[in-house]
Amino acid sequence: MDSSLETFRTRRAQYSSALKRFLDSPKDFEIITSVSHGGAGPRAPSSSEVLHVLDSSFNPPTLAHRRIACSAVSESRDQPCRVLLLLATQNADKPSKPASFEDRLIMMQLCAQEVLTFLESEMPAADLPVVDIGVTKKPYFVDKATAIEAAGVYPEGTRQVHLTGYDTLIRIFNTKYYPPEHSLMPLEPFLSKHKLRVTIRPDDEWGDKAEQEDYVADLARGGRENEGGKREWAQQIQLVEGRRAEERAVSSTKAREAAQTNPQDLDWLVPVTVRDFILSEQPYSE
Repeated sequence: MDSSLETFRTRRAQYSSALKRFLDSPKDFEIITSVSHGGAGPRAPSSSEVLHVLDSSFNPPTLAHRRIACSAVSESRDQPCRVLLLLATQNADKPSKPASFEDRLIMMQLCAQEVLTFLESEMPAADLPVVDIGVTKKPYFVDKATAIEAAGVYPEGTRQVHLTGYDTLIRIFNTKYYPPEHSLMPLEPFLSKHKLRVTIRPDDEWGDKAEQEDYVADLARGGRENEGGKREWAQQIQLVEGRRAEERAVSSTKAREAAQTNPQDLDWLVPVTVRDFILSEQPYSE
């Protein structure tokens, strides 16, 4: 039997058991595995580290996911950091199909290794972060951050920097997600100590760069105070450039479509090891 196929089967069985234990437990957050440079055992979290949290459905992980994670690490190289790839086992807006959670966790591990490989060319090996792969039962952003804090996995006071796209920022500041008052005040515990690093997404749906920058500027001007939004929260939101205008848009949706109709397009949509897994294991076949 092909060694990679055997490895995937072994990992799938391990992740299936780990997921079942997690779902049967009272825990709201757990690290399933950690990936570190050279395969060395991952070091324990340090109180001096910033935790970059990339929360996604990873269905599948794409080159955009890798770019977002690597960009955040590269920018904060003057401060030790750790990366958390976070998968919600129930999502507020998206169904859990087509790829199983086990397959997504395998692809997340492959993506984590790709992140470290990419960063190797940019920083000393000793400075490469540990990449944790975690799961949470919480569907909403604020509750996920609280679950990470409450789990006691990371030292008390660890600052979380959540890596999101502009579309996610809009959802975070949508009052419909905060019943029964439908106020933004539930964001206070998070934005009083943690940060958002938001990748700008200029397009027809979300507007151009200036419009997206003005969304945060409006918060700073007090434009959301009538909804409970505080001006000082704008200081906790960093807008960063995404893909260049001439670059093709990358998304998990496009990768799933490519897997079924144009497998060659996976070359520019997902990391190479994720592509090989998709072609081998066919998680998106009908």
